[in-house]
Amino acid sequence: VQLQASGGGLVQAGNSLRLSCAASGRTFSNYVVGWFRQPPGKEREFVAAIKWNGGAPIYADFVKGRFTISRDNAKNTVYLQMNSLNVEDTAVYYCAARRSIVLVSVEGRYDSWGQGTQVTVSS
Repeated sequence: VQLQASGGGLVQAGNSLRLSCAASGRTFSNYVVGWFRQPPGKEREFVAAIKWNGGAPIYADFVKGRFTISRDNAKNTVYLQMNSLNVEDTAVYYCAARRSIVLVSVEGRYDSWGQGTQVTVSS
């Protein structure tokens, strides 16, 4: 599956952004889709993941209550709604997919990656 991430940009702290991850080549059926991010000078880290076929998503502790991952089956797209952004959320955000029904937070378990979208939060 090929992934296209979009929706990044420059926002002020406290504001919101919604990222999109669209699939092409095939549908997300029987996939897990995750979001990861790489802050400047740091390693890539897990943000959230969701099973395409349903069930509760999982989140990194640092985004719980602020970020929401969701899916639109008709559009074959996964979203990451990010609220109450702070400067520490500045990063390149990547979406990734793995053909599985098991939610995982380890990036090495994901097979396909999008190109990344830059999110910059100013104070």
